[in-house]
Amino acid sequence: MKKILFSLFLALSILGFSHAEDKNVRITNEMIYQKLIDIDKRLTILETQFRDFKEETNKRFEQIDKRFEDINKRFEDINRRFENINKRFDHFIQFLWIITGIFTTLTVFVIGFAYWDRRTIIKRAKDETLEELQKEEKLRELYQALKQLAKKDPELAKILKQFNIL
Repeated sequence: MKKILFSLFLALSILGFSHAEDKNVRITNEMIYQKLIDIDKRLTILETQFRDFKEETNKRFEQIDKRFEDINKRFEDINRRFENINKRFDHFIQFLWIITGIFTTLTVFVIGFAYWDRRTIIKRAKDETLEELQKEEKLRELYQALKQLAKKDPELAKILKQFNIL
C-alpha cells in the first residue's frame, strides 16, 4: 500500500514538473498509467537491487562474524596456552619450594650433625686428656716412690741411673 502511494505521489510530482514546463501538452490517463508502470518497474528494480545489496551485506556480515569467531577461537587458544604456562609456573614454584625445603633440611641436619660430632669429639678428647693426666700423675707418683726407694736400695738406684730416670 505504501509503495503504491509513494509511486502515485512520485508520478504526480513528476507530472507536475513536466506540466509546468509545457502547458500545451495534454496529460492523459494513459500517460499517467505509463509513468506509473515505469515508476513501478524502477521501484521493482530498486527493490531487487536493495534486496541483493541487503543479502550481500548480510553475507559480508556473516563473513565478518566468522572472522570474529575465528579470532575468538584464537584468543581462547591463547588463553589456554597462558593457563598452561601459569600451571607450569605453579608447578615450577612448587618444585622450587620442595627443593628449598630439602636443602634447608639437609643444611640443618649437617649443622646439627657437625655440632653433635664436635661436642662428642671434645668430650672424648677431654676424657682422654684427663685419663692421660691421671696416668702421668700416677707415673709421677710412681717415679717419686721409686726415687724414695732408690735412696734406701742402692741396686734400684743403679738400675734407675742406667735408664736415666735418676
